[in-house]
Amino acid sequence: MRRRDLLCILGGAAAWPLVARGQTDLPIVAVLVPGPAKNAENRIVAIRQGMREAGLTEGINYSFASRHADGVFDRLPALALELAALKPRVIVASGPAAPIVHKVLPNLPLIFTSYAADPIKAGFAESYVHPGGHATGNVMNAVGGEEALTQKRMNLFKELVPDLKALGFIGSSSILATAELKALQSVAGQFGFEVVRHPLQGLDDVEGAVSASVRGGVGALYVSGEPLLYNNMPRVLPLVMASGKPTVGTYPEWGRAGLLMSYSADLIDDFRRAGIYAAKVLKGEKPADLPIEQASKFVLVLNLKAAKSLGIAAPDRLVTVADEVIE
Repeated sequence: MRRRDLLCILGGAAAWPLVARGQTDLPIVAVLVPGPAKNAENRIVAIRQGMREAGLTEGINYSFASRHADGVFDRLPALALELAALKPRVIVASGPAAPIVHKVLPNLPLIFTSYAADPIKAGFAESYVHPGGHATGNVMNAVGGEEALTQKRMNLFKELVPDLKALGFIGSSSILATAELKALQSVAGQFGFEVVRHPLQGLDDVEGAVSASVRGGVGALYVSGEPLLYNNMPRVLPLVMASGKPTVGTYPEWGRAGLLMSYSADLIDDFRRAGIYAAKVLKGEKPADLPIEQASKFVLVLNLKAAKSLGIAAPDRLVTVADEVIE
């Protein structure tokens, strides 16, 4: 074998993940993300950052093993079992992956993150302060819950669409979409609009729901942050944008991708904080003793490109306070 070939092989081996090389002496931190690989990458970067902040370094104190479902949630149980076979010390799971892990692997320490439902009702924990079981983490709602977050979101959106009288809700009957709809209906009166809903059974219904909303005379569309839509954004977004209506969504990715505005908790910061908690578990702390954290950092994304196409002049104040402005 030529020396150059040998060096290439050795160099490539040095870049292999630790788990792939069989170095399982390091504790494994497993990560399960329901969305595509692209989403998984930046979330793992954030987990690494959190673990560094807690004093642990990948390759020295722990190794990673991750799986992503590409938006196909039926794959989540099998992916969870794949990770469990690696005997991880702790698993970080986001959104709809979290309850799957909790059900399939009830005794594995779980750090849930970017979870938009009630973790107590989901059976993750006994209380926010004292989880009491094998799971803890962070939720996307701040104090005041979904209604307070929705009130803030719609207060900002009304600056862009001050004459809004009817808002079309695009979402299914999932737990999160139902909570969002209820919150919208609770705050609609104070902003002077009604909520019009055409329920989805699946992705194939999105186009019909958008068309029905437009025919019904809505002045804008609200896109639910539920996993069904969020993890299939490339398919959903063109259908919503084709309406020619102002659009508002939850997570920053919606605003970056083309919706007029989005406002929610910072997902990447959620994963960073999950990394801090994962490090604490590796150091010997128990999930039962780590309080569930509520969102503390929020992101307002204003898409001026979308505003221009709709003939909307964004108020200077809103441009100034926006965390991200897409031009």
